Amino acid sequence: MERKSQISRRTNETEVNLALNLDTAGDVEISTGIGFFDHMLLSVSKHALISLKIEARGDLFVDCHHTVEDTGIVFGAALNEALGGREGITRYGSAIIPMDEALVLCAIDLSGRAFLNFDVTFPTEKIGEMDTEMVEEFFRALAHGARMNLHFKLLSGKNSHHIAEGVFKSFARALRQAVDTDGRTSGVPSSKGVL
Repeated sequence: MERKSQISRRTNETEVNLALNLDTAGDVEISTGIGFFDHMLLSVSKHALISLKIEARGDLFVDCHHTVEDTGIVFGAALNEALGGREGITRYGSAIIPMDEALVLCAIDLSGRAFLNFDVTFPTEKIGEMDTEMVEEFFRALAHGARMNLHFKLLSGKNSHHIAEGVFKSFARALRQAVDTDGRTSGVPSSKGVL
């Protein structure tokens, strides 16, 4: 059975429609109105080997905050739904990704408990139309919705674009490991018997 989800969320500020499939790769359509954010979400799909369709419309005349955060909320909720009871998953994933001079670590625990540790700083306030502070807000919303422990650490880096790309790609590779199924077990990977 494929692990997939389709979620829509509409507020006075945004409308986000998202579909994902954790068991297929290559079916990608991203449109948020924020070019750099689209580029990063495309990277997540490609490097996590998941199908991802996102259409987000928001009040970009204000700024990018609501669109980015609400996309994170919906992405997290969709991940949580697609994982179901989390039976048979690897649960943990980690990656250290180089992006030119930048080096970023990401570690994930699909524990059922939401937590974000974001030890990453950016030398500039913007990358294209996207505020760099919104990278953290996106992953905070995603971690909360997906009920995951999510840690990032910037090991080195000077270029904001490279740092952000390292963050998104390290997340993708760690997620790819964590959602992978382990053929040696069919139960929940926890001594508690539930995640």
